[in-house]
Amino acid sequence: MLNLLLALATLAPAAPAPAAQLAPTSQESELDRLLEGLSPEEQLARRVTDEVLVAQRASPAVVYIETNVVRQRPSFWGMQPENVQGSGSGMVIRDEGFIVTNYHVVRDARTITVSFQEKIDPRQYRADVVSFVQEEDLALLKIRGEEGQRFPTVPLGTSADLMIGEKVIAIGNPLGHTHTVSVGIISGLHRDVNVSDGVNGALHFDDLIQTDASINQGNSGGPLLNINGEMIGVNSAVNVRAENIGFAIPVDRVRQVLEDQLLGSQMHRAWLGYEVGENDDLVVTAVTAGGPAEQVGLRVGDRIVAIGDTPLESFEQYRFERVGLEPAEAVRMRVQRDGRERNLTIPSWDRVTGMLFERLGLDAREVAIRSRNGVGYALQVTQVYPGSPSEAVGLQAGDWLLAVRPEGATGRRVPTRVDLAGAISGLRAQTPLEIEIQRERRTFRGKLILGGAH
Repeated sequence: MLNLLLALATLAPAAPAPAAQLAPTSQESELDRLLEGLSPEEQLARRVTDEVLVAQRASPAVVYIETNVVRQRPSFWGMQPENVQGSGSGMVIRDEGFIVTNYHVVRDARTITVSFQEKIDPRQYRADVVSFVQEEDLALLKIRGEEGQRFPTVPLGTSADLMIGEKVIAIGNPLGHTHTVSVGIISGLHRDVNVSDGVNGALHFDDLIQTDASINQGNSGGPLLNINGEMIGVNSAVNVRAENIGFAIPVDRVRQVLEDQLLGSQMHRAWLGYEVGENDDLVVTAVTAGGPAEQVGLRVGDRIVAIGDTPLESFEQYRFERVGLEPAEAVRMRVQRDGRERNLTIPSWDRVTGMLFERLGLDAREVAIRSRNGVGYALQVTQVYPGSPSEAVGLQAGDWLLAVRPEGATGRRVPTRVDLAGAISGLRAQTPLEIEIQRERRTFRGKLILGGAH
């Protein structure tokens, strides 16, 4: 019996030692002693890392973008429209409310809503696409704020001196989780990537930044930041076949696209009928005869000092204000002439109407034509302006404009006003154009010399 009791005692677990007898590790005791010697404010300060500082600085300028897009989907009754909700990220780069994001985030959007961190600004704002370059997957938006309202911005850094292994921070709205911060490093530079845009097939991007900072659906369009809180890239793509591989468009490339394309005159939706020199003097160098600017008295040599209530101090500032103007709206402008300031209100035209007036001297309308193959469109001349290139070649109101092309080229039918504007966009003044028209069931061909100041 004694042997059995000894055996059971041997198998029984040992009783735990009293809690007071458990000695704390040296690390715990050192930390406890450190924290006990700090005030609550000092303890909080210990938690403020570089990443916290970057998030605090940049997050107020990052927006959550929600879109409503109408897509066609097949059904028993044929193709039916369907509302599709989309989302993404963007960042304010100018305090007037200009946002840079990926074009695929806002492509085909009927409505765009942007929101900031609720503690920064609880309101939701409507926004408009000012310009875009699909091949670069970049778009410029403008918030519909109150007159004179200013928004927080993210500072732009440079991508010219990036280092592999450098710490980076991504801010965005992945999977609907708004204003999410993730941290990583630059894993690679100068990456060439093919990315499907979901509609038009693959887009090719070169010279991208590769990072292992978490970038998921919804991060697109948000900033990639260095440890100083400067934007060094636009988060654009994630490799869905691998983990922790994301890509961003370098900020120097974004700057170049802004300068050369997004802010270019070819992106102006509102046509006013004048041009300024490309310097900070903002002096008017050309005024189109008969255009809206001339009609209200703008002259060559006038210096533009304000658009709306915004004083202009640089050509860059002018370009942002100019590209954001809406067609069919009255544009208030203040100009300086002979040492005195004058206020003008210019009734803007849409870009296509202005281009057809300035370069061809005509206006036209699209007419739906039904055939066995469905509904198509044809372009009919509605007005020919006196003294214009169209009058010189003999065009008349009522003519059907079938084709317009540079001399010696082929193709280029123009069934819509946009097609016609596209056929002449970017061509120099005095370029010979071959035109094809139909009048009273007879087809004529002629040569038109392109007008305009381009």
